[in-house]
Amino acid sequence: MNLARSLLPLAALALMTGYGFAQSPAAPAPAAAKPAVAAPAQTQAGPGKKIAIGAADKSARSKDCSAQADQKGLHGKARKRFRDDCKRH
Repeated sequence: MNLARSLLPLAALALMTGYGFAQSPAAPAPAAAKPAVAAPAQTQAGPGKKIAIGAADKSARSKDCSAQADQKGLHGKARKRFRDDCKRH
């Protein structure tokens, strides 16, 4: 009984202060206007280096590889293998 009497004020205090409730995150600060940056062009990279390609370039390359696979009449695993190789080169 003593334990319940000592915990009751703590529980009331926690409810009044909002402790234990999820607080909404602070509103993000307005982002400064960034100048438009073009997607990085492909550059020659050394061995083991990855080349940065923009999303639009990836999409165009993927569609081109799909069209080539369609022309060759590839399906299934052969098509997947061809497209993977095509997109890498």
